[in-house]
Amino acid sequence: MSGIRKIPASCHLHLHVFQYEGLHHMSESVFVGLRDKVGTSKQVAMRRETKDIIEMVVRQVTPYDGVITMLSGSRREGFRLEGSDVDVMLWPNNHRVIMDMSQSEYYNKANTTLILSDSSESPPGFTLLQLLTSTTRRYVQSACVRMNDKVYISSSAFRLFLAPPGLNVTEHGPCSNCIIKEGHEGDIALCFVCDFWPLSASSWINRCHSWPDSEVVDDIVRNGCHFVAIGHPLGPHANEEWRISFSQAEYKCVYAMNHCQFLTYGLLKLFLKEVLNKQLEETNKLLCSYHMKTTIFWAIQQNTLPHCCPQNLLAGFWACFKLLLKWVYKGICPNFFIPQNNMFLTKVHGSAQNRLFLQLYELYKKGLACLLQSPSIRSYIIDVLYNPRVFVCTDENFMKSEVDCDVELGYEIVDRITCYSGLNIDLHSCVKYLYGIEKWVDLRLTHYQVFMLQRLAAYFLRNTAVVLHNMYTNTRANKRMYIADKMSRHMLKLAAKFGNVSDMLFIAIYYYKTLRYREASSLIKITKAKLAQPYLMYNGCEDRERYIEAVGGQSLSTKMRQAVAKDIILDTRIFYISELIPEQQSALQNVVHVLYIPVFVMLHFLEFLCYRHIDTTLSQAALDELQVLVHHDQGLYVPDLLRDISWEILGICQQITGNHQAALYSYQQSLTQYPAHQIHTATQMRIQDL
Repeated sequence: MSGIRKIPASCHLHLHVFQYEGLHHMSESVFVGLRDKVGTSKQVAMRRETKDIIEMVVRQVTPYDGVITMLSGSRREGFRLEGSDVDVMLWPNNHRVIMDMSQSEYYNKANTTLILSDSSESPPGFTLLQLLTSTTRRYVQSACVRMNDKVYISSSAFRLFLAPPGLNVTEHGPCSNCIIKEGHEGDIALCFVCDFWPLSASSWINRCHSWPDSEVVDDIVRNGCHFVAIGHPLGPHANEEWRISFSQAEYKCVYAMNHCQFLTYGLLKLFLKEVLNKQLEETNKLLCSYHMKTTIFWAIQQNTLPHCCPQNLLAGFWACFKLLLKWVYKGICPNFFIPQNNMFLTKVHGSAQNRLFLQLYELYKKGLACLLQSPSIRSYIIDVLYNPRVFVCTDENFMKSEVDCDVELGYEIVDRITCYSGLNIDLHSCVKYLYGIEKWVDLRLTHYQVFMLQRLAAYFLRNTAVVLHNMYTNTRANKRMYIADKMSRHMLKLAAKFGNVSDMLFIAIYYYKTLRYREASSLIKITKAKLAQPYLMYNGCEDRERYIEAVGGQSLSTKMRQAVAKDIILDTRIFYISELIPEQQSALQNVVHVLYIPVFVMLHFLEFLCYRHIDTTLSQAALDELQVLVHHDQGLYVPDLLRDISWEILGICQQITGNHQAALYSYQQSLTQYPAHQIHTATQMRIQDL
């Protein structure tokens, strides 16, 4: 085919030979490619550190009768590969699994539901969970079954809570798989936590001579494990059994890898997705990403990986591939923590095992040439084959620009904060969150963690300010109203110092809410001028040279405050603007906790609302700007996923002015967009009102 370079015939033989004289050079090239695809060590550290700090803060302030949330899987490990699911584990904080009755003395039985792990009849890695004390959780009560005069929690019945019939949710192992937003799937596992390390995994501790180091091992053991709702298909109680999950231990082991090992792990994941799963249809579901993770864990711990560096990355990949091939040949894939748990037992056996082995062996015979089947890796191999003397720079400082890192950091922050939008929003909880953040201020933190704390503080300060004002809106105590108003304004101004350019609009929203129209319009003017700067970074659009000229080399908080804009995030449980209450209520009814409003849409919306009370000509001008933006933007300032709320806001403004025909068109357009915010109930209500 034209446009695709063929590999020189002279190079085919060399690719079959493992001791290829240019192997080190080729490894460097693949290393560079993987770092483009997977991320630099700096990017991976940023992803992990921002996630870790927010999770630690939130966990610290979660009430004992609340629910703990933990991001797991590849995103927690630091990957951002296209098409990857978002894996989340949830568990009731006041439920604890114990391994034997003696451990019950560590808990207050008056407020803790105790569950006993009974693995006496279960295959390795699985167990029954016996309910020892009462529970108020309805989904736990509904999953209880009686066996031998004891009450057990059935895993199959438990899974129905997160995947009830009739909803667009499907079972995926112990998880419920759902669409969290267009093009992105999420796996949610409701589980139980155990503060103790399982006896069946004690051999793992003894194996850890060189990797991971003793500090990591101690931390892993100290934090115990989890139990997820899936039984062993061949176990005597498949519908009642639970699987021991080491998700927390696994991401800590991945953290313990050096960056070259992490990229090798990334190469294995790409190889699975782009090569192994593109072979025969009958074998493309036999191996999964967890098998790749298990392979590299064993390879590192058994020192079968050579000293991992850019020059021998491919040698490390090949060592892992040979180990995987050996396991498929034997039909045994030992779990990293409980080796007696053979993860091939139910799928990779018999004729399926034979077909999979033959497929892998064909790839093995090709040598490293098998990687040419990977679209992500192919070009980096071919480039070196065509030009063996080409210089490959593996220095990370020349890999990713400052702008690229700042863009990704901005996305990570939005992702992290909105993950916790389901937290309680009463005043007591909001103040508790702020105190929780304060406790971390004096600790030794990385600059990413400090920055994340600032953003988290800004988020909670904004919410606290509005909640406080809403509490005293209808009170007759003028003094209390005055104090609440003063405190709310102070918190919003403080939040703006920690936030980005867009966050100034929250002060304008508050001024509008409290009838300070001139103060609001003055602040909108300032914000509008900042949003018009040529160096502004928004939605992946930026003039890189001007951005660097303006804020290059400055602190992350300075960059955010002066040159970065983000969409406005409104918690649907907190009423900010009366004009948007129906939309918030509609979203909340459909369990959508936040509205994302494009910053330029919100800017013109506020302009229109404020100027209606000051200057109708300027109000109409703001509406005209909003109309042009929503009608003609090509995804630059109104992202496709946010077009439902954008058309809705335009319709609201048009309805306020009495232009019902234009409003009807806008509402109808809102209904045709992807329902990211689930506001259709409000839209239909507004259409009826017209």
